[in-house]
Amino acid sequence: MIDWSKCPDVERITGKVSGRWVVRDTRIPVEAIIDNSDDGFSPEEIASEIYECLSVERACRIIAFARQHAAHPA
Repeated sequence: MIDWSKCPDVERITGKVSGRWVVRDTRIPVEAIIDNSDDGFSPEEIASEIYECLSVERACRIIAFARQHAAHPA
């Protein structure tokens, strides 16, 4: 489980997308970005084809944060 509270590009607001972590100032669930990345989409594809209001730079930072903070199995 990733502690998203340390990522400045995301937020969680009670009542917004059921309180899930979303990209700051949007309703894009963070897990959707990570899932798309895991499915082989590049940050450029995610930003230009899936979530047009998301910048490539922000997609890159969120994906990098998730990779850096993901739990690694023993």
